[in-house]
This record gives sequence, structure tokens and C-alpha cells, in this order.
Amino acid sequence: MGSSGPGLDPELARAVPGGVLVVDFGAQYAQLIARRIRECRVFSAVVPHDMDPERIAALHPKGLVLSGGPASVYEEGAPALNPRLLELGVPVLGICYGMQSMAQVLGGDVARTGAAEFGKTPLEILVRDGLMRDVPMEQCWMSHRDAVVATPPGFTATARTTHAPVAAMEDASRRLYGVQFHPEVVHTPFGTDLLKAFLFDACHCAPTWTPVQVIEDQVARIQAQVGDERVICALSGGVDSAVAALLVHRAVGDRLTCIFVDHGMLRMNEGEQVEDAFGNYFHVPLIHVRAQDHFLSALAGITEPEEKRKIIGREFIRTFEQEATKLGGVNFLVQGTLYSDVIESGSRDASKIKSHHNVGGLPDDIAVDLVEPLRQLFKDEVRVVGEELGLPERMVWRQPFPGPGLAIRIIGEVTAERLEILRRADFVLQEEIRRAGLYRDLWQSFAVLPAVKSVGVQGDERTYAYPIVIRAVTSDDAMTADWARLPHELLEQISNRIINEVAGVNRVVLDITSKPPGTIEWE
Repeated sequence: MGSSGPGLDPELARAVPGGVLVVDFGAQYAQLIARRIRECRVFSAVVPHDMDPERIAALHPKGLVLSGGPASVYEEGAPALNPRLLELGVPVLGICYGMQSMAQVLGGDVARTGAAEFGKTPLEILVRDGLMRDVPMEQCWMSHRDAVVATPPGFTATARTTHAPVAAMEDASRRLYGVQFHPEVVHTPFGTDLLKAFLFDACHCAPTWTPVQVIEDQVARIQAQVGDERVICALSGGVDSAVAALLVHRAVGDRLTCIFVDHGMLRMNEGEQVEDAFGNYFHVPLIHVRAQDHFLSALAGITEPEEKRKIIGREFIRTFEQEATKLGGVNFLVQGTLYSDVIESGSRDASKIKSHHNVGGLPDDIAVDLVEPLRQLFKDEVRVVGEELGLPERMVWRQPFPGPGLAIRIIGEVTAERLEILRRADFVLQEEIRRAGLYRDLWQSFAVLPAVKSVGVQGDERTYAYPIVIRAVTSDDAMTADWARLPHELLEQISNRIINEVAGVNRVVLDITSKPPGTIEWE
């Protein structure tokens, strides 16, 4: 396509044609819908429900999915479906609130039936046609209090449950479909089959969203963006920045220089490991900037989490700008920004949860243009691309580590003493997690140091020292997470070692909070 149109994200405009957009009505599962579609090898992205239909049409999607949402369609102030979205000439699938909105604007009836449905629910197929033709569903996952009680003109009810007389409906002539249940969750057996029926039978999408295509597309985009100029890459040693670096290196070759800023907030021996890996394995020019004292000075006296993140983001950029000047002037900076970073840092369609140092924590006056080849990808997709690029397993499956590092795992002011205590405690935790064979089973496992002290007793003497919090979670994409049920024997071993081996600690506690309501990181 040519111009992406006024106000459109160029990266989104480039990626969407041939894919499907998820129109978000405030759903808990909006991002999960997009991921499930991508797992079918079709590109998908989330856009806000009030995005102008003309802007959506300008992205040339093959279809739309209307997400669920927490409101009732008949409540004052509830997110409203723009009827023009149903007139764009592409198939539309409404899920939960999305189906109810579709029914309401087209003349159907939505009401509270007197009984809610949450969780696993028996499903009765009424019509074996359209999306339901080959889907052998006997149960589904429901989460609703309202239901469509009368279909709009032209629609046929194709499934029902005890308390949802219209659990699925469709108007094949207009290619409009709706389901009250959630096909995107694993608790709906064969939900992926229904999504595939929509994607391939109704939308006629091609299953072309593959790691190879991502690599080819991003290499071409990078070359178009930077031309013949030199590029620097913000390298952290994690899979995100490593994959971004390899993509850019494939695009520009020796015009790329990686810069590893060691801000002093890394885990034990991590700086040396990053330098060894990129010097010996990738043979990419690497500048190791040791800036521990500078960052500690900038963080002195700071306790507010958002301020910490913004200071670290600002000083990262300033450091890269200085290094770019030393290299003779470089106008492009590569970052391993992911889709989840963008969503959590706030956008038109999502409230801000926290500023990521490489998104919401960036200063306004950046003197370089950003190159972000992973901006439309989730973590698991980045890992697949990394494997395709030949990254070693230990780097591909490295647990996520935040850019601000240990600074946001110290609750309170960051000091050299507290960093050393946390670094040693985290080293013990990681060593025991790996020894137990659980490292790959966990999305993240790490230690947190609250800047408070409690009374303890060691060697018949009173102590007044820091607690260490153990945080371990399972997740698919960091959008939601559950606390990991670590074996009691492992927890005992970790606690004993931390208290015995780390000076300044006299208590170990376990965080058993899921996301939501908590976040994975404490700050």
C-alpha cells in the first residue's frame, strides 16, 4: 500500500494488510485474542473501540474482532460500537460484549436474564453451519451477566446455553458473526478451531505470519528507515535487545555498533557475560560503557517508582547520545521494545500501568530516531524469531529482566549497599531455581528488597536487617501471570541459603499475588 494515512502508526499500517484487527472495548482478554490469532499465523493488533472507522479502513484489515468488555451495553457511558465498523465490507466477529454490541446496534435485544454464567458452561449447537460447521464444542468458557435474548433481523442463533438463549449467532450474507463465550481462552475446547474458521473461511486470510516473514519484513523496513547511515543499538544482553541487534545487523552489516550501558543495576556477573557473548559469539562491534557511579548519583534520594524509571530512561538516552557523538554522529538508535511494553506504558487504548524505560520513560527531547523492529511482537514471538536467527538457547530462553534492572526491585532508595545485598540474594535464588530444573517452567523468578528492616535472631543475638521477597510467576506473555507453586523443600533451601549467605538479611517471604491484581515487578 502507499501512504498509511493521516495519524496512522506507520508500523501498524505496514503490518495489518492481510491481518485482522481486534477492536478493544476494555476487555481483559483483548491482547489474548490478538495472540491467539497470531498463533494461527495471521497478523493481529489491538485498536481502541473509538478509533475512526475511516482510519481502520485505511489499514486494510481482512476482518475485525470486537472484544469483550466489563460494561453492560445498555448502561450510560458504556463503550459504544460505531455501526460504520459493520459496513466496511470485511467480516466481523463479536465476542461477548462485542456480540452484544453488534446485536444492539443492528436491532436485536440484550438483557439480563437473571442468571450469570462464569467459567465452564455446557454448549448446545443449534445449527451446524458457518463458523459452527466443523467445531465439535460441547463446553465453552463464559464470563457474562447479560445475554442476547433476540437476534437482529437477518441473524440465526447457532448455539445456546442454559442462561444464554443466543450463545452464538451469524448473518452469513453480511459475514457478521457473534459468540457469547470466549474462544480465545484455553478453557474453551476447540476455540482455536472456531477462530480459524473465521480467519480462513470468512476472512480468507493466508497463514503467512511466520518468523521468516517477520525477519524479511523487518530487514526491509530497517533498510528503508536508516538508508546508508550508521546505527547504534541499546544492548542489554536479554533476548529482546539481542534479537533486535541481529535483525539490524542483518539489515546494515558493519554499520551497526552495539552499546552496552552497565548502569550498575545488573545481576551478579551479568556485565561480563554480555561482553563475552557478543564479543565471542556474534562478532558485532560492542562498546561497554561502565556508568554505575553516574546512575547511582542520579538516583540518590529517589524513592518514587515512576521517577526511578524516568530517570533511568533519561540517562540511558543521554549516554547513548554521548556515545553516538563519539562515533562521529549517529542518528539512529535500536531498541528491543515489545508490544507488551507499549501497552503497559499507556496508549490511546490502554491505561498506563507503569512506564517502561524504553517507552514511557523516554525523555521528550531525544536527539536520535528510534528503530524498534520488535514493537509489534510479544515475548514468545521474539523467542521464535531469535531461534530462527540462530541465537543460542541460553539467550533465547533467558527470563525477562527489566531495563531499569535491580533499581525497581529495591522498594525505596537505591544505594550501593542495597544493590549488593539484592544481587547476592538473587544469585542464590537463580542458582537454586536452575538446580531444581524449574528455570524454563517459570516466566520470571527474582528477589525483591523492600527498604525496611525487621527484628530477627541469629546466633542468640538480636538482628535488625532487611527482608528478601521471593517472586516467581508463570505466564505466556506477561499480560497476565499466576504466582508459581514452588515446592516447599525448594523454598526452604532458598530461604536457608539467603539468610546464611547474604549479610544484612534476616527474613525471607514469598509473594503469592497474581497479575492482575498485582504486576509482575513490584515497581
